[in-house]
Amino acid sequence: MSLENHLNTRSQGRCELCASQTDLAPYLLPASSGDDNDTHLLLCATCRSEAEAPADVNHWRCLNDSMWSQVPAVQVLAWRQLKRLSAEVWARDLLDMLYLDEATLKWAEAGLGDDDGEATLDSNGSPLSEGDSVTLIKDLEVKGAGFTAKRGTLVKDIRLTNNPKHIEGKVNGVQIVLVAAYLKKA
Repeated sequence: MSLENHLNTRSQGRCELCASQTDLAPYLLPASSGDDNDTHLLLCATCRSEAEAPADVNHWRCLNDSMWSQVPAVQVLAWRQLKRLSAEVWARDLLDMLYLDEATLKWAEAGLGDDDGEATLDSNGSPLSEGDSVTLIKDLEVKGAGFTAKRGTLVKDIRLTNNPKHIEGKVNGVQIVLVAAYLKKA
């Protein structure tokens, strides 16, 4: 069976991400270990064109359904797109729900290169990672929330943002963006 026939059968003639039935073509998932049926997806023109650089954020709300696919390649591309769109609250929520087994997650991470190569560093120059805990090194007024985050406050389970100078975390039960230069890795 040819690649295109296999993908058409697997996807029932629909885009494996947004379910469109028009302008479908095979798409080789970047950073794949091989070039077989399992490393390809059947995607519409819109999904193919935005797979590397999402421009229409709302188009990717379709991942709410497709991320539950049993096909590892679909799971990998859904994870990568949600990771790229993590500035959007809905994308972060979906990413939190998405579970990938260890091998699939490793594959997904392999194709998500650093866009600018810049690491997020704390005030001492230590690299910060998703899930780290940090401590505030100075009082910070939280605009719009009506409180001041006090020096010494521990912020657990931080999230990195697209900007290497900022992180996200909860302070006093409120999710806020913090400047990494005012933090110290705990």
